[in-house]
Amino acid sequence: MVHDLSKFSPTEFWQGVKYYQDGKRSPIQYAKEDYGYSVAWLHHKGRNKHHPEYWYDPNAPKSLPIMPFCYACEMICDQLAAGKVYQGKNWTKEYQLTYWQRCKDQFMLNPKLKQFVTEILEQVARTGN
Repeated sequence: MVHDLSKFSPTEFWQGVKYYQDGKRSPIQYAKEDYGYSVAWLHHKGRNKHHPEYWYDPNAPKSLPIMPFCYACEMICDQLAAGKVYQGKNWTKEYQLTYWQRCKDQFMLNPKLKQFVTEILEQVARTGN
């Protein structure tokens, strides 16, 4: 019920309205193309614990802590849902694993969590569940 509730804040909502295009890509990506950053994304990732960026602190003793299990699961569900939304009828059970393998090195995420995400997405690619 509260997943991504911050999207209704003025900071995120209005930038989403301004940069909404065709539903194939996030408005955040379009804002980044214009400005080099997105105020909506900066706001969003700092308030939603299912985003790995919420947990990353380069100045902490452990800059990449292990995200609590419930948020790691929510992150995976969020990735699957985004893939289905952006791909529409073209989405396949293998899509998210392929996408993950292509971009996982860009995520500031604990190596154990990267392995966990990979294993779950491999299972989805194999079984659809």
